[in-house]
Amino acid sequence: MSGRRKAVCLLSGGLDSSTTLALARRDGFDCYALSFDYGQRHRVELEAAARVAASLGAAEHLVVRIDLRVFGGSALTSGLPVPKGRKPSEMTADIPVTYVPARNTVFLSFSLAWAEVLGASDIFIGVNALDYSGYPDCRPEYIEAYERMANLATKAGVEGRAQVKIHTPLIRLSKAEIVKLGVELGVDFSLTHSCYDPDGAGRPCGRCDACVLRRKGFEEAGVADPLGARF
Repeated sequence: MSGRRKAVCLLSGGLDSSTTLALARRDGFDCYALSFDYGQRHRVELEAAARVAASLGAAEHLVVRIDLRVFGGSALTSGLPVPKGRKPSEMTADIPVTYVPARNTVFLSFSLAWAEVLGASDIFIGVNALDYSGYPDCRPEYIEAYERMANLATKAGVEGRAQVKIHTPLIRLSKAEIVKLGVELGVDFSLTHSCYDPDGAGRPCGRCDACVLRRKGFEEAGVADPLGARF
């Protein structure tokens, strides 16, 4: 039986979460990958998450089904159009329509529940506060507040047996730095998926915010995107 510490790692199948999973593995954790089928239009990302989890040796990979389409309010969970052709500087002007209300709060709550069951005190999430699309739940102050809440809300925290730590190793990195780090860690980026609005075959649109940021990251890192031909 492994003597390594357990960690729950949120995994979407994109650049950031895949690199975060690789970091957690490098740092000696047995990683329990957690993905969500939440009614997202880019559900193909779940296939990428499964590939990445297998490639990086996750101890287990769960996909939780929750339907955030019942609320809508986002281009990812409703019929609202996904913004296309925006410059990175335009993406942080306001909170974009691709923001899914309370998504990271929902995801972290499930992570916290599984961590309690596993006897784990560590949760990894690949949020980023630099090259991101203006989401409020990707900021350091949000993560810090959630971690404080988590230690008030769990049995282990109240009993003083364990303190939950939410790891955000990429939060202050640029997308280019994340790409370089992923390469160093051996992440196979050909297995990943970033696009918010893929076609019926799962091919990236090349023009949504996620595609633009991905392309920018690889170009600035001086690394060829293995999915480049699809952009």
